[in-house]
Amino acid sequence: MTRIRFTALATDVVETYQAGGLDANDQKPEVHISDGDGVPCRHCLSTVAAGEPYLILAHRPFPDKQPYAELGPIFLHGDFCPRHEETAGVPPMLRGYHQVLVRGYGADNRIRYGTGRIVPGGQLAETAEAMLAEEGIVYLHVRSASNNCFLCRIDRA
Repeated sequence: MTRIRFTALATDVVETYQAGGLDANDQKPEVHISDGDGVPCRHCLSTVAAGEPYLILAHRPFPDKQPYAELGPIFLHGDFCPRHEETAGVPPMLRGYHQVLVRGYGADNRIRYGTGRIVPGGQLAETAEAMLAEEGIVYLHVRSASNNCFLCRIDRA
């Protein structure tokens, strides 16, 4: 039994973007066609296959605006995709990353200083479990180690 769950973006949020709803910058998502490389969907937590449409948009993965509520670009499938099941373990797209950035956040949705770690994709689950055992860390963000883009959230199971 895993002690963590990988939390993708909520389906209602994704469907709003897929229907042309405005992003965190009050802009419509851009539609592009994937070349099959480097386009991780934040809903199914899989890579968008070559030839498939995908969206680029600005997203703020926090419940409220505040100084630590970063906003940045994300990718989503342009059409329906099933949401990653939180009980499915480490998403394949994250296992394939050479390195990811993992950061801890408190109950106030602010970063816990000193928690940022660059982690090989293959060590993500064990690192996340250890970090979530630390006092004051309520959840984690997984981000691109090279571009700092939000990939998903990790919560206690």
